[in-house]
Amino acid sequence: MYLQARRDGAAAKRFFQRLLRYHGGEPRKIVTDKLRGYGVAHRELVPDSIHDTSQYANNRA
Repeated sequence: MYLQARRDGAAAKRFFQRLLRYHGGEPRKIVTDKLRGYGVAHRELVPDSIHDTSQYANNRA
């Protein structure tokens, strides 16, 4: 889990870039909350991955 100080489109893009650099590859699926900035960052940086914003998507059980 990662947190960020600002919650706009530019901050979301920086956040996604840091996550992609840390994990090394492009993910198959990204699970976030319904913040609109995450959709902007997803479309620009990793458009081929699935972006899931459903309420219980991060519950694995």
